[in-house]
Amino acid sequence: MVNKGWSITLIALLALLSVGQNVLAQESFFKGKSIRIVVASTAGGGFDAYTRMLSRYLGKYIPGNPSIIVENMPGAGHLIGANHMYKVAKPDGLAIGHFQGGLFLHQLFGRPGIEFDARKFEFIGAPVTDNRACAFTKASGITSLENWQASKSPVKLGGIGGGAPDDIARMLAATTSLPVQLVAGYKGTAEIRLAAESGELAGGCWTWDSIRATWSKAIDSGTAVVVLQILSKPHPELPNVPLAINLAKSEEARQLIQVGIQEPSEYYRPYVLPPGTPKERVQILRKAFQETLKDPDLLVDAKKARLDIEPVSGEEMEKMVAALFKLNPRMIAKLKEILGTS
Repeated sequence: MVNKGWSITLIALLALLSVGQNVLAQESFFKGKSIRIVVASTAGGGFDAYTRMLSRYLGKYIPGNPSIIVENMPGAGHLIGANHMYKVAKPDGLAIGHFQGGLFLHQLFGRPGIEFDARKFEFIGAPVTDNRACAFTKASGITSLENWQASKSPVKLGGIGGGAPDDIARMLAATTSLPVQLVAGYKGTAEIRLAAESGELAGGCWTWDSIRATWSKAIDSGTAVVVLQILSKPHPELPNVPLAINLAKSEEARQLIQVGIQEPSEYYRPYVLPPGTPKERVQILRKAFQETLKDPDLLVDAKKARLDIEPVSGEEMEKMVAALFKLNPRMIAKLKEILGTS
């Protein structure tokens, strides 16, 4: 008769052996290979800045230490990159996508051109929760909320053909009394900044983290000014900047700002794998992503680049996206009315 204690020990040893073999197999898979991170925007913006910083450290936390390559694939408000990850990229763990998660809300609206099902992506995580704000050049004359409210003509905000800059502009126009004119079609926030500096635009609305990191000289010198933030409470670095939700014209308008702009900030910067990626590789990359965001050298780099690190796990993102598709139909209809224009 086999001793019960020995049986348990044998089972534990076999389990450890299996785990060890799996780790070796994955190390063998990634060793000598390159992982490509597809960024669905142009170089110079916040999505690109986070990815290039991550790319310097991610490989050392993945078994086999693969090299990391960053590829920019801009267009259609990140839609080209998102569709590529769903339809074209191989589900082998060697292709990671980074695009704006606001597209998941637009999937609910049946936006033309969306060829993915957000619920089928494998989520690795996000480096930060978006802290959204609106910034304008001093030359535009919009240096305070009062200036904006008093403007006798619509204030031109840049958009990227579908994304946070567009959604925020549309939401503010629909739920507040602020005069807004959305000028869409820019490839990324870097182009919006350049257009604002040339006088083509007054400014734009996207994340404070990105504004601070990529428009730092203008912000520090006062030639660009943050006049509004779209958060539930003030960002610690923007204590005196007004909140958009306090400008809502009604209770319904407050709910629309919350559901359509504030809550999506939690899943706005996802790193994803194509559907069908082997689960063990998904777990390896999720773990590596979280470990990378704790790397002391990366944290130093992030501080120098003025990029916040507030990690969101892949598991958390998966749950948030699933919950999105359970929104009240009436709320979805109102959001589509405001944000559904492509």
